Amino acid sequence: MTVALRIVLLGTMGQCPYGGPAWLTLGWLRGLQRLGHDVWYVEDDVAWPYDPERETVADDCSYAIRHVEGCLKAIGLEDRWAFRFVGRRDATWGMSSPALDRLYAECDVLVNVFGATVLREEHMAAPVRVYLQTDPVTAELRLANGDEKTRRSFASHHRIVTYGENYGAGDCDVPLNGRPYVPTRQPVDLDLWPMSWAPNAHWITTIGNYRQEGNDVEWRGEVYRWSKHYEWEKFLGLPSLAGPIFELALSIDGDTDRARLAAHSWRVVTPRRFSLDVFGAYPDYVRQSRAEFTVAKDQNVRLRSGWFSDRSACYLASGKPVITQDTGFSNLLPVGKGLFAVTTPEEAAAAVEMINTDYRQHCDAARAIATEYFEATRVVGRLLRDLGLAG
Repeated sequence: MTVALRIVLLGTMGQCPYGGPAWLTLGWLRGLQRLGHDVWYVEDDVAWPYDPERETVADDCSYAIRHVEGCLKAIGLEDRWAFRFVGRRDATWGMSSPALDRLYAECDVLVNVFGATVLREEHMAAPVRVYLQTDPVTAELRLANGDEKTRRSFASHHRIVTYGENYGAGDCDVPLNGRPYVPTRQPVDLDLWPMSWAPNAHWITTIGNYRQEGNDVEWRGEVYRWSKHYEWEKFLGLPSLAGPIFELALSIDGDTDRARLAAHSWRVVTPRRFSLDVFGAYPDYVRQSRAEFTVAKDQNVRLRSGWFSDRSACYLASGKPVITQDTGFSNLLPVGKGLFAVTTPEEAAAAVEMINTDYRQHCDAARAIATEYFEATRVVGRLLRDLGLAG
């Protein structure tokens, strides 16, 4: 029999109020909720939240509060959240500051999503602290280089959980630095992401960021890239092979980048118009797509971490075939029907042709993969058992 646990999820939905981070966090909340656990969502940090209406970070937390409250209300956790901005006195919402500190002391588990919250003394009262690493590799490379900040962050947690599901495999070159990792993957609530059959859909799409500077890591004389634009460059010629059928909802600041993609017949749209509408326009964009084509970070591709996109899992759940760069996830997930792991534009074009040959079969296969491998209660239940926290 599974014993109900009181679990606190530390997250950043309010700090970064967009569809991608929201759905990543909501998958974990729904999985824990549906398994019968007493789950709380908390943001508790010194970082100012980003206000997309003002297009700046600000100590006015009103937008962040509305966003968090709306997301939690949508899944029936409207009385199970707290937001505390440490940089301003008495800036706590959802519950009082003393009550939040008691929650840490009385909970069974604290899960630090992204590892984004720097744990303070009050967090350390939680008896089990889990670092949920959704972006693997960077921290491991920094640790291998002797980075003290990363070492302290890991040391403040009892267990490190990672989306690097291929860690430790013979073809994975990520340095694990002698640390044990617990592998997991993105949980998706299939009720919130239902099958969406759209046989006349034209565009193969994706959502994300194009260029993000500042997180490259040098290790053993080689630079491992964070920004995905390096990988998009490798597939610039894909529309010439498969046709002008690709629409990228990417955040692109530079006109040069946008023009270069357009010159190679990629259609580029801004994700802002729907990424702020978590339960409406964002999932609608996925459901109206024919399939997804996307790339991964160079760090994950070259070192074969096994990382798989939480957004791609939502495409699969919606019955949308996914074509994506292989990061080693092909060792763990079925590929060739509904899901394609590719390394070259030619392989991606061949996958498009296969999908179009029997579109219904590949859509059904995509949904089946989501059901078998990403369904929220399965993923979350397995992780709790692997952590020794549930029978």
